[in-house]
Formats: sequence, C-alpha cells, structure tokens
Amino acid sequence: MSKVVKKEKKLPVRQCLGCNEHKLKTELLRVVRSPEGEISLDFTGKKSGRGAYICRDVKCLRRAGKSLRIDRTLNCTVPPEVYDAMEKELEADGNK
Repeated sequence: MSKVVKKEKKLPVRQCLGCNEHKLKTELLRVVRSPEGEISLDFTGKKSGRGAYICRDVKCLRRAGKSLRIDRTLNCTVPPEVYDAMEKELEADGNK
C-alpha cells in the first residue's frame, strides 16, 4: 500500500512598489513596458514585456511614481502624462 502525496501548489507572491507589502500576484496590478517601449496597466497580468507590481490603489501608484520606483524597475523614464492616464484608468477600474 503506497500513499499518494499531493504537493501543494505554490502561489506566486510579488511586492508592491508603493507600500512594499508582499501580496499574491493576483491581488496586484501590473504596470508593463512593452518591447516597443509603451507603458500601460495590465489588468490580466499576461501582457508581454517588463513588469512592475502595485496594489490596486491610487495611493500606491502615486507613492511609487513619486519615488521613481516604477521608472527604475522598468528601466525607463515614465512621463507624468502616463502616470495621470494610469491614475484615471485605475480609478475607472475601481468603480466597476
């Protein structure tokens, strides 16, 4: 008689660049720099490109933007207009 041992599946954890808390990847929002250099929010977590993670909170986005942590993580300079667009998109997603 052999026992079948089931392995528990490990859930991916990422750190928010705004509040520095470690959370499940599914709870966070991904900011992506595409191979073409376009920066956008990835609500699905599946877009191709370099990613940075933040909480689904405008405060965390502002904090990460103010400290330039997203810029450093994505290895590029993010213009203020992009931050404004991401804030509006995040606020619109919160209202759904």
